[in-house]
Formats: sequence, C-alpha cells, structure tokens
Amino acid sequence: MDDGISSESPGEAKKGRPKSATKAKESVLKQKSPAEFFAENKNIAGFDNPGKCLYTTVRELVENSLDSAESISELPVIEVTIEEIGKSKFNSMIGLIDRERVDEELYEDFESAKAREKRLAKEARFHEIQAKNASLGKKVKEAPATKGIKGRGEASFFKVTCKDNGKGMPHDDIPNMFGRVLSGTKYGLKQTRGKFGLGAKMALIWSKMSTGLPIEISSSMMGQNYISFCRLDIDIHRNIPHIHIHEKRDNKEHWHGAEIQVVIEGNWTTYRSKILHYMRQMAVITPYAQFLFKFLSDAPDKNVTIRFARRTDMMPPVPLETKHHPSAVDLLLIKRLITETSKQNLLQFLQHEFVNIGKAYAERLIGEMGPEFSPKMSVKSLTSQQIVRIHQLFRQAKFDDPSGDCLSPAGEYNLRLGIMKELHPDMVATYSGSPQVFEGHPFIVEAGISLGGKDVKQGLNIFRFANRIPLLFEQGADVVTRTAMKRINWSSYKINQTQDKIGVFVSIVSTKIPFKGTGKEYIGDDISEIVSAVKASLKQCCTQLKSKIMKRIQAREQQERKRNLKRYLPDAVGAIHGVLREMANLQKSKKRRYEGEEAEVLQKVSTHAITKEILQEKLAKYVEQVDYEMALEYAMQSGVSKGPRETIYIQPLEAHHNFIDFHGSSCVFRLIL
Repeated sequence: MDDGISSESPGEAKKGRPKSATKAKESVLKQKSPAEFFAENKNIAGFDNPGKCLYTTVRELVENSLDSAESISELPVIEVTIEEIGKSKFNSMIGLIDRERVDEELYEDFESAKAREKRLAKEARFHEIQAKNASLGKKVKEAPATKGIKGRGEASFFKVTCKDNGKGMPHDDIPNMFGRVLSGTKYGLKQTRGKFGLGAKMALIWSKMSTGLPIEISSSMMGQNYISFCRLDIDIHRNIPHIHIHEKRDNKEHWHGAEIQVVIEGNWTTYRSKILHYMRQMAVITPYAQFLFKFLSDAPDKNVTIRFARRTDMMPPVPLETKHHPSAVDLLLIKRLITETSKQNLLQFLQHEFVNIGKAYAERLIGEMGPEFSPKMSVKSLTSQQIVRIHQLFRQAKFDDPSGDCLSPAGEYNLRLGIMKELHPDMVATYSGSPQVFEGHPFIVEAGISLGGKDVKQGLNIFRFANRIPLLFEQGADVVTRTAMKRINWSSYKINQTQDKIGVFVSIVSTKIPFKGTGKEYIGDDISEIVSAVKASLKQCCTQLKSKIMKRIQAREQQERKRNLKRYLPDAVGAIHGVLREMANLQKSKKRRYEGEEAEVLQKVSTHAITKEILQEKLAKYVEQVDYEMALEYAMQSGVSKGPRETIYIQPLEAHHNFIDFHGSSCVFRLIL
C-alpha cells in the first residue's frame, strides 16, 4: 500500500542529502554571571591597566577599612603595605621553576645580528660626530639612552596588604563577602564611600586574571578569642567562592579588625604619585585616622615609608540608612518595595516606606489616585497599571524636601584640621553649607580654601571629595574644577589666581552622588543645585580669606609707614631742634620775645631740658600713636574688625580626662572637669 511515505532508509536519506541542505546549528542562549561581566568589563570598576589596578586595589581596601572602624566608632588605625615581587619569587609562589631561554628568537626582546650591527653603527656615528664637535669647541650632547624592548611576559607583581582595627567579619560570612560579586552590606539607601559595592571582590577578580593566586583574609570581631583565617579565590563563571582554607586560629593578642592580602599585577612606577597623592588627600579628609604606608622593594633606595599622624579624635557620626523620597523613585523601585514590604494595606505602605508622607497626606494622595484605590486595599494586590498611576502621582505631587540628618559630612572642624596638618598653609578658610536637595536626594557641600603651604604649586590646586573619598581622575570636567576656574572672580577677593598658591577643597556628601562616566571619577556640571551650592561655599571661604588678607595688607602698609617715618625721623628731629635753638638764642639776645608755652619750651631748650634725644623719643611715640589711629580708622572703613585674642591651650590626645565638648561651626571647645 502506498501511503506517500518514501521507502528510503534513514541511512540512505542521510547519505543522499546535500551538504547545503544541512540545517545550521542553532545558537545557544548563554548567561553571564556578575563576576564574569565585571571580569570582561573591569575598566568600569577602575581596573583599566596594571597601574590603575594597583591604585584602585589600595583605594578599595583603605575605604573598606575606614568604614569598618567607623561603624564601631573606633578611631581608625590603618596600615597599607605594597611589596614588590620579583620574577623568581613570583614563580616560586605559584610553584613554577625558572627556565633558561632555549630559542632566543621566540622572544620580543630578541635582537638579530643585523639589527645589532645597525644599532652599533648608529652609536659609532654618534660618538664620531660628538668627538668632532668637541674638537671644534661646540656643545657635546649626551648619548641617548638605549631603548630596551619590554616583552609582554615581563610583568610586575605586587603583594598588597591592608590591616585595620575595625569591626571585623563574622566567620561564616567571609567566603561570600569576598567570593560572590554583588553581595554585601552596603546596598541600602545611605551615604557610602563605595562606588559599585564591589570592594575587594574586584581586586580578587584581577588577582585571578593576572596571577591566579588566592586572596588571604584574617579577621576577628571585638571580644572574640579566635581569628578567622580564610584563603580563597572566586569561580568567575559561577560567581561563587572557591575556598582553599577556612579555619579558626588563636587570638592571643585580643586583636580585632581585618587584614587582607592579595597578589596582583601592577605598575608602581607610573602610579606611584597617584597612590601617594590619594593617601595624602585621605589624610586631609579624615584627620581622625592614622595611616602608615609602606612600599617595599629589593632595592633599598626605592623603599617608601610615610606615616600620616592623627590630628584629632573627633569623628563624624555614622551615616544613617534612610527611606526613599517619593520624587526619587522609579517603577522598578516601587515594585521592589511592594515585594519587600511587611505592610498590609496601601495607607501603611505609603506612610512607612517613604519619607515625608504622613497619614493625612497619604490619604490625600490615595484620594487623588482614583476611585479604584482605597486606604485599606492590599498593597500586594496592586496591578501594573495602578503602580504606574502611583509613580505618575509621585512625579507630579508636591513633597517636603528630605532632611540631611542621615548624612555624615567630614565637618568644618575636621576639614580645617586636615588641611592644616597636611599642607601647613599660611591662611585657611572653611565653610560647611546647610543640607540641600537634588532629584529627591539630600546633599551637603563643605569647602575649604588655603593660601601657601608646602608642596603646593602656583595657581589653583583642586582637591575633590565625594562621600569623603578623594577623586583623582577626570578633573577637568568636574563641577568643582569648572566652578573654581570659571565662576569665581578671585581678584575681587585680593587673590591672584595665577601667582598665589591656592588650595581648593570641596567635599560633597549625599545618599546619591551624581557621578559621570563609566569609572565614576567626577561629578557632572549639569545639576544646577550642586553648582550653586559649590559656588556659594567657595565664595564664603573667599570672603573669610579677604578679611584676613586685608588685615595682612593693613599690617604690611603699617610696617612700611613706620619704616619710612623712622628713616626720616633723625633728619626731622635735627631740623626741629635747630629751629628751636635758633629761636631760643633770639629770645636770649632779646631780639625777639616769646610768651606763654612757647617761652617755656624755649627755656627748656636753653637749659638742655629738651635735647635732640628727648625730642626724637617724644616724636617717635607721637608717630606710633598717630599711625595706630590711622590704621584703626582704615580698618573700620574696610569693614575689618580687630577682635580680642586669647591664648588657647590644647590638651594632648594621650591624656585621659573627664570632659565636655561644645561644638561650634569651626572649632570644638573642650571643658576639662
């Protein structure tokens, strides 16, 4: 029976099918883990090249240590060590035996016989020309340095160690805290130092990519009698930790904190100045912390040891986690809050999940949403259309601005101390602005301007901070740089923008820093609220400095007048005394008569009761009095007040006393009991 089905066997059908008819292989849908994504796009997290990787690793470890110490109100003590690792030592660390080259032509730095002959001939011609110039008395140039070819295999490796006295980490949480990307404790809405929440995880990923060596963590929490030690790396494709060792060790010294050690490829030569500049700026913005930085090398002349001492024990308060402002949320965030909330109805949800929505205002909002909404309706039953309606109303309704109570600025007192400690300026002025708001997020701008100081170049030296961390890259596009260079008329404040050594310090803290660029290295110039706040803060500092500069100008002019008067004082005294003696002689010879005070003065001149020396002394006192009165009148006209000065005795930090602190805008007065 013919049913329309071919009688060919499967084998024959396959054999007779042309190759062009073979079905194309279907594409397979793949999924990347977060760790794999950041490994392939490491520049997003600041790991652009080996030098930047070394810098970013140090920065991430230091900022984690500061957060850890501040979370338990402990004055931070942080030690950072970068140890240069030679090729032989690195090979021994990974269990690789050094081998001599067998086939030289395989290597990039191989120089063929022809190339060597050409190089030697060029050097010979150069020396011949220099000898001829020397014989003719012409200037002789130095021989150019021979450029060696650095092969890709000649990488530089460094062991980075960071130790602190912070909170430490729970024993069981350590593997996930370091070996699982996008898991951590900083994902609430609050002011944080981090930019991506990656912390040391990105350093571990870079270590995995460049050296293959694991990271080592030692940690102990306050009161624990053991130290948690963990050696691990990360499974990048699965985004899970790969644990080598995880054990508890004796804590005989009762130490608490964390010590992290990672070996990475880096470049100290090109990023040395950036790393040291970062440490110095961190010492400025955190004068209550003590830093010890070391760079260790096999060559002793390359070793570096710098200690940034603590200047104060006044720490800023710990930033507080806050709720979202209605004007700063999007649809995804509203849906997530609905999923995570423990509140049952819509009225409770609006009251407790957002700031600045009280019960009465929440009822008004629900009434405005439409008849399908009610205060008692279940928040979990909201449809997508209803959530969109809530979002639209949030964008259109009027809400009170969020307060800045959740923020933790460095403080005007700490900023001033930090500038004085690290720069030693001739003058310094600081200002801390009141909390302001952009796009529903509170922010505070603090500013400082210094004149003079050590290691400060002529012109504007700009120091930028965001949530109390230094920003060192992409300075030209930053709001602080543009404001300082284009929006401040320095000459109107008696400051020379090109000749004076000007330090400009601006610190911005917020629950959301509006970074620009993939690396989040600068704050944009497009948010008018931040631009206005930065400009106003800098102008306040300039106004303070102008007052001090005017006092200095006044004192300098006063000294100049004194010098000029003292220079002509002997001649003036001699002339006056000569005139008085001539008048006294006329009085004595009765050629002319004087009466009253004039006769009395001439009598004293005749009897040598008034001598040239006495006259000079009296005239000098009179000049001093007149000069002081002129200076005081000038100060009053210039609006400069000369307040009283009192001696202040500052107690050393090591002393232990009972005391009460009274906080002012620019100082802290401590009353010792």
